[in-house]
Amino acid sequence: MGAAVEVSAGVVSPSSHEVQPLIQTPFAERNGDVSPDGRWLVYESDESGQFEIYVRPFPDVMGGRWQVSTGGGTRPLWARNGQELFYLAPTGALMRVGVERGPTWTATAPAQLAGGRYFAAAGNPGRTYDVSPDGRRFLMIKVGGESDQTAPPSIVVVQNWVEELKRLVPAK
Repeated sequence: MGAAVEVSAGVVSPSSHEVQPLIQTPFAERNGDVSPDGRWLVYESDESGQFEIYVRPFPDVMGGRWQVSTGGGTRPLWARNGQELFYLAPTGALMRVGVERGPTWTATAPAQLAGGRYFAAAGNPGRTYDVSPDGRRFLMIKVGGESDQTAPPSIVVVQNWVEELKRLVPAK
């Protein structure tokens, strides 16, 4: 998995401990993630009027810029093999972009990987999902809806649970 980078904060030089801005624009750039091979930086920016996913070369971020998403996107994440990029569409769907290895940025068009509405906390721009190391499974929080629930949410509180356990599992 790529190293997390806060794009608007900058990069710290290990030798001088000096913070250098990575990208400075009047727009919000956030959720930066460096590709596993260290060659690319993915992030989201609202420069178009809505958040979209962009990629730049890393560490020379001024060497190019490519828009990855179409129709909006947030919370980008690299697959550990670096050949896939994921993000959430404004609808909450999980999107996938195939990334080709090569000297320049080359990627497939975005495709919906998983439909449905997945949790993306309002006011919290951080990523709310992850991909397994083999890239075959995702951990996501599905937003509940009336059709998703058969019973109202409830909580069960058991007082004196040791006594309850003794009743349910008597000692021999």
